[in-house]
Amino acid sequence: MIENDEIVLIEDNPIDSELAIKALRKSGVKGNIRVLNDGAEALDYFFGMGNYKGRKTLVLPRFVLLDLKIPKVSGLEVLDLIRANRFTNAVPVIVFSSSAVQIDIQEAYKKGANSYLVKPIDFEEYSSMLSSLTRYWLMFNRTSY
Repeated sequence: MIENDEIVLIEDNPIDSELAIKALRKSGVKGNIRVLNDGAEALDYFFGMGNYKGRKTLVLPRFVLLDLKIPKVSGLEVLDLIRANRFTNAVPVIVFSSSAVQIDIQEAYKKGANSYLVKPIDFEEYSSMLSSLTRYWLMFNRTSY
């Protein structure tokens, strides 16, 4: 990962955010991990509105970790809007949710999720999952942007 690359974590639970950041750092992520606390903030970030007005929206993150159950605008709506925009539609979006409900999984894939992972409860398993995910999306996957 290039030092100035960015990973976006869309997560409203501060404990889950802290765990994800710790696991990503443990897996070797050195770049910026941007935490967005709700769906409205996520949309502002991606489309250069609100507090992110003036952000270079063509500079896209390497990947997005998206929780489904976030306030203001749901994770599925955020995913739908990211995929509907020609500038953001190629960004890898990994749904990272505590929900293992089949309808959530089906809807996420229908709306264009690249992957759907259920958050493990055990930190070692959690850390291992994020390490594998990071290795794949940062070292092996090639993006079109």
